[in-house]
Amino acid sequence: MKKLVIVESPTKARTISKILGKDYAVFSSMGHIIDLPRSKIGVDIEQGFVPTYVVIPGKKKTLSQLKKESKNIELIYLATDQDREGEAISWHLQEHLQDKKKSRKFLRVVFHEITPGAIKEAFLNTVELDYNKVNAQQARRVLDRIVGYFLSPLLWKKVAKGLSAGRVQSVALRLIVQRERQIESFIPQEYWKIEADLKRKKADFESFSAELVKYKKKKIEIIAKEQADKTLAELNQLEYIVSSVNKREKNRNPYPPFITSTLQQDAFNKLRFTTRKTMLIAQQLYEGIEIGEEGPIGLITYMRTDSVKIADSALEQIRKYINSVFGKEHVPEKPNVYKSKKSAQEAHEAIRPTSIERTPEQMQAFLDPDQHKLYELIWKRTLASQMKAAKYLINSLDITAGDYEFSASGSILLFDGFLKVYKEEEPEKENSVPEAVKGEYLDLMKLESSQHFIVEYFPNIINVSFTAAMEEELDKVEEGKLQWEKVLHDFYDPFSKKLSFAQKNLQKEVIETQEMCNLCGKPMVIKWSRRGKFLSCSAFPDCRNAKSISSGVSCPSEGCDGQLIARRSKRGMRFYGCSNYPKCRFISKDLPKEGKIEASEEKTDNENNFQDT
Repeated sequence: MKKLVIVESPTKARTISKILGKDYAVFSSMGHIIDLPRSKIGVDIEQGFVPTYVVIPGKKKTLSQLKKESKNIELIYLATDQDREGEAISWHLQEHLQDKKKSRKFLRVVFHEITPGAIKEAFLNTVELDYNKVNAQQARRVLDRIVGYFLSPLLWKKVAKGLSAGRVQSVALRLIVQRERQIESFIPQEYWKIEADLKRKKADFESFSAELVKYKKKKIEIIAKEQADKTLAELNQLEYIVSSVNKREKNRNPYPPFITSTLQQDAFNKLRFTTRKTMLIAQQLYEGIEIGEEGPIGLITYMRTDSVKIADSALEQIRKYINSVFGKEHVPEKPNVYKSKKSAQEAHEAIRPTSIERTPEQMQAFLDPDQHKLYELIWKRTLASQMKAAKYLINSLDITAGDYEFSASGSILLFDGFLKVYKEEEPEKENSVPEAVKGEYLDLMKLESSQHFIVEYFPNIINVSFTAAMEEELDKVEEGKLQWEKVLHDFYDPFSKKLSFAQKNLQKEVIETQEMCNLCGKPMVIKWSRRGKFLSCSAFPDCRNAKSISSGVSCPSEGCDGQLIARRSKRGMRFYGCSNYPKCRFISKDLPKEGKIEASEEKTDNENNFQDT
């Protein structure tokens, strides 16, 4: 009889099946099969936050198939991902695949990479379910449900129908709104920067740039053009002398290997991948790619991690590769060690290739272009993390001109180190500073002043500690240091009081306009729906007059005095139509440019599908 293995992904199932061979039957749960109900809160708050779980709509067939496959099986391996969500999936599978008539054993299989060695070792060293992880996931799910279930109706009542609130997205939205308000209220401060192009007296030396930094030993601040022009006039009459020379070596250390957040950031900055796209491709690389005769194999370790740790076996392989390809001068005496954040799980690893010897060049034939780009990014970052630091010679000059002081600094790369494989896309422009000596007179080639504003600093006045603190609490639950029910009690008691206060005292914001209702004569106000903002009579519900907000562009149809308004079809497509519809049937995908009509006044059978935003 075959041994039954359950994972959460079809791709992962195919990869593991080929690794384990014909003695194992591997099936996929297609992610979560159990969750809180959609139609009600599904949490008994009064009885200690007891959740009520149901089979997810659309997953009943999957669960029935798994029950059928496990009918005569006495031992089931649960091989879902090793994070909280994976542990919860395994727990729900175990709960629903139990056989009341006979004893059935479940074993948890945990691995960080899907390679033959890692999979076989994991099946030889099975573990029990980690109920601390299960409780942490359960606490997070209940918490999210409470926030969404109670805050969303408040938004419907006070803001607009159809909106939803969540524990994380609400905090993110608050950050965006607060920052936008800060930007709008920010008054830019003008300042001027003065630079001198200087040159050593000998003709064979090139000029270099120095910045004005002090006047009479104090930091100089030039805040107006008149002040800048006066300073330039004075500087043109002075002699320039090297007052000090300073040389020093500076190391630039390599970056740590990727964790989830840094991979997402780098993939966006270098590849312009969205977070969703990055994680989708990373999951493909983790779950298995067909590599010729090797068959399907995971090319990277698990992509959801906050640890920068690399396994000792992988470190040894990486260091050997660096030595063989780049030489021993690029290999540190000891492996580079990076510090993970306090809450990182020590058992987890950073995101790295499962074998550094599978170079991006070798894998290119098996990957699509986007997979190859992301794999190359991960491969280079991992390799660079275990190389020596780059070394620079920093040459700094202080230059005196009367009561004014200039500073010039340049760098020369002495040793490339990790930059051999991991360079930034746009390196900083280097200023070449010559080997001048103290007391040396310099020639002034030219002076330039430049006006500046958009550099501002906003203090962190927004309290966003709740989400971070909650994650720390969940980590403690996962470590067995805190009861999940206590986390929910500590949150819910103050939350319910604030919710009650808001329901009684929060007033719906109304923005008045100068436009009057054409039905009752009362002022029109701006309101919001899930489709956008619109004009509504302030006398609602006595007067139910409502209409779209004009774009301010006149209808280009000849003889029409209407205005173009934004509309949306039932399929969600946005367009502009005349406010005199159906008398005028002008429509356009975009606002017409001045003097042009970009859409005809053709009648269309789809007009009945149009509705105002």
